[in-house]
Formats: sequence, C-alpha cells, structure tokens
Amino acid sequence: MAPGSRIDLTNQFLIAMPGMADDTFAGTVVYLCEHSERGALGLVINKPIDIKLKNLFEKVELSLDRADMAEQPVFFGGPVQTERGFVLHERLGEGDSPYTSTMSVPGGLDMTTSKDVLEAMSHGAGPRRVLITLGCSGWSAGQLEDEIGRNGWLTVDADPTVIFDTPIDKRYERAVSLLGFDPRMLSQEAGHA
Repeated sequence: MAPGSRIDLTNQFLIAMPGMADDTFAGTVVYLCEHSERGALGLVINKPIDIKLKNLFEKVELSLDRADMAEQPVFFGGPVQTERGFVLHERLGEGDSPYTSTMSVPGGLDMTTSKDVLEAMSHGAGPRRVLITLGCSGWSAGQLEDEIGRNGWLTVDADPTVIFDTPIDKRYERAVSLLGFDPRMLSQEAGHA
C-alpha cells in the first residue's frame, strides 16, 4: 500500500464472516475504538458472559443502585487483558472526559478504563448508556488489515443503536443489515450463496 492510502476503521464495526476460523471471534461484532499504523483495539459487543453489572460492581466494592442497569450482563470484550474492565459509553457533552482514563473515538463513543466511571455510575451519575466488557480485542500492526484481506471480517460504520438499543441476540444481524443485505446471504463458501 502506498503511504497515505492506509485504511482507518476507527468507529466502525468489524463483523466476523461465517466460517471465521478463530472460535474466539466466531459470530462476533467488534466496535473498533482505535486503528492506526501501530495496530487496532476494539470491544466485542455481542458476547455476554455470566456476570451481571451488579456483580461486577460488588467485585470492585461499589454498589449499583440503578435498577435499569443492575441486571445487564457484562460482555466478553476480547482475549486481551481479560481481568480489566472496559466501559463503552456515549460521550458526556463537549470537552474533555470527566474520567481519568478515557479514549474518545473520533466521531463515535468514549471508552473508559478507569474506576471513576463506575464510581460515578454507582452514585446514579455517569453515562446512561453503557456496555461494559472484561477484556478487549487487539491487533498488532498490519494484522487486522491482513485478516480483512483474507475475508475474515466485514466492516461498516458503527451505529450506537446496535450497541445500546438492540437485543444482544440480534446485534450481529443488525450490524450486517447496515451493509444493506440480508445476513442469510453470507456464505462460508465463496460462490455457493
């Protein structure tokens, strides 16, 4: 690739193609928080794990007094740093994030890894729409481009309603529909749709 022609998939969904060889990512949709020449970082948004938000808050010695959130699942964000929490949330107004460690995705959401966002939520403040994962997904320089080149992933501009308003079991289908075709048309074998 010529310099300057690099693809930037920040604020896009990566949609695992049927037949994805890596079981970790089979059937997943990943929200890409960062993509540069150094690599990529994202969070899987459709693989809930067996932990509810209230349990996660108890684990870090906080209470969650928000009935709308207590029963929400925590998600498997990816195989990297699986003990660490990642909070994907809508941006809180203009300007800098009120939290210690936040990555603002250009044109998209915020992703916070510092405990202060959980503290704010436990007091009834903080972001209203959140998706919390344990772990994240990471790719080294050129790795994601290579996987896309081998038809491992489809990409499409992210839509926050898929993350926050779509039932978990419909997120994959809904993300594929953003591409403008029926998910059933995706086939594992090229030419055998």
